[in-house]
Amino acid sequence: MSQISLIGAFVITLALLAYGIGCIAIQRFKMVTSGVLIFITLGVFLDLVAVIFMIVGSAKGIFTPHVILGYSAMLTMIVHLLLIWKIYIKTGIDSIINKPVILYSKIAYSWWVIAYITGSILVIWQKI
Repeated sequence: MSQISLIGAFVITLALLAYGIGCIAIQRFKMVTSGVLIFITLGVFLDLVAVIFMIVGSAKGIFTPHVILGYSAMLTMIVHLLLIWKIYIKTGIDSIINKPVILYSKIAYSWWVIAYITGSILVIWQKI
């Protein structure tokens, strides 16, 4: 694994933590708080940075099955981020999040975790 990809793997783990904290807060409190905005935004930003590092550090190309899975997970995260910010802009801080957005939050986080785990497993298999 190249140094750039290794940095990407570290950053994507930070993205997992930040995005996970934001999604868990949404499930727990069902409202847009400043913490939710910060952690969801930070998680998506770190994911984008990590993906850039991994693309630059990879020799496999940008259209492998894992990469396509990762792009789709990133897209769900971006849509989720936009939904949360839309609620915040429309109704303000401490706004209640409706059930469809809470469900989408669960789906987006689950899909992203699947992509994360898949990538981790692929890295482990390459080392064996």
